[in-house]
Amino acid sequence: MPTRRAFLVGIASIAVAPLAAQTFDLVIANGRVIDPESGLDAVRYIGISNGRLASITSDRLTGRTNIDATGLVVCPGFIDLHAHQQTPETHRYQARDGVTTAFELELGTGDIDAWYKARATSLINHGVSIGHIPVRMAVMRDPGTSFPTADAAHRAATTAEIGAMSQRIAEGLKKGAVSIGAGFAYTPAAKDEELLEIFQIAARERVTVHVHTRRGMAGVEEVLRFAGQTGAPLHIVHINSTGGAATREVLQTVAAAQARGVNVTTEAYPYDAGMTEIQSANLDEYDGASEQRVAELEWPRTGERLTPDTFQKYRKIGGPVVLHNNTEEMVALAVNSPLTMIASDSYWENGTGHPRTTGTFSRVLGRYVRDARSLTLMDAIRKMTLMPAERLAPRVPAMKTKGRLRQGADADVAIFDAARVIDRSTYREPGLPPIGMRHVIVNGVTVVLNEQLVAGVAPGHAIRATTV
Repeated sequence: MPTRRAFLVGIASIAVAPLAAQTFDLVIANGRVIDPESGLDAVRYIGISNGRLASITSDRLTGRTNIDATGLVVCPGFIDLHAHQQTPETHRYQARDGVTTAFELELGTGDIDAWYKARATSLINHGVSIGHIPVRMAVMRDPGTSFPTADAAHRAATTAEIGAMSQRIAEGLKKGAVSIGAGFAYTPAAKDEELLEIFQIAARERVTVHVHTRRGMAGVEEVLRFAGQTGAPLHIVHINSTGGAATREVLQTVAAAQARGVNVTTEAYPYDAGMTEIQSANLDEYDGASEQRVAELEWPRTGERLTPDTFQKYRKIGGPVVLHNNTEEMVALAVNSPLTMIASDSYWENGTGHPRTTGTFSRVLGRYVRDARSLTLMDAIRKMTLMPAERLAPRVPAMKTKGRLRQGADADVAIFDAARVIDRSTYREPGLPPIGMRHVIVNGVTVVLNEQLVAGVAPGHAIRATTV
């Protein structure tokens, strides 16, 4: 008769079969697995079941479906903290760039429930902030669409209006907004009383404020002052665009703020031109500017550089405009800095958009990691995955299982050819997909296979704070 110990061992061997005997939903075989959380960089098999990473091992695994990743890099899917529009079209573009989770955290929305309802079916994971800009537009009855063009841009708010904005922001946070979004460059008439109130709410609710600061060092010092006064967590968006020629000094200022205990982080995108709506208050500085200054602007639908006359012409029409007001040197400083995460600031409107929408992450991997060798592959992947996940995790616990490859984490995975990966889109042809981003998996479902979108799948999840 078997002993009790032998009986229990026998039961255990039946209940938990050896890994080699298990059949996973999907196996990624023989890829170079890079995980920025653990520092793993080795050839491994990955077994995926029920949308989670069930095994990462050097042992051969069996899957109902298999992806041969021999010679390819396998890493966490990229997390984009700064992605506008968030439509099925832009999600398709971003998936082909390795993005598995995209957030609209700068502009945000004024209606949290409506935003998520409109994306009930989605290719990739997605989330949004409660945005000061759309809230200000609603309270001040501004007729603009995405950006304020009347009172919300050009008039100081009354005490009553500030109170109404505060209430709407607080309500948005209660409904699960990921963060508070703000664009002080687009609301130049907003006074300290109003802007400080945003930070006070953020400090009280322990939520990060994602801010497009006013131009240059003064704008950065302004938000650091608010964060220092209130203790609110601060994230400065696209520091290369904000800093321009002063990017080096701006980065030094952010580093100094971190050193003295300010809770501040930042991000960069790898292009030396920006894009915004030509009617926005952010471009008021071009009214009455010289021919040379206005020529920084490009109308992407025709490729023409603007003159004072055509600037006024297109401003009446409205639409996206390219801003050639930075240099590759400043962009490289920002992208390579250990302070920055990588975020696209994707912009797309009626078929016209910025190439960063389709190629940001592939460009970093190809241009800065492979060609310039100014970033290690591990550091680049960390900037695209673990750093953004950790920034959001205190308010959004779902992010604790994203941005890393470990057992139990969400099966959001990017698989690429490090020798080939690169962006291809341009300002005239912004919709060209990158090359070398071979396979992309969202919550265990393959959405890109052999560099092509998989039809008929929508595995993306809504990412919200846990207050809902």
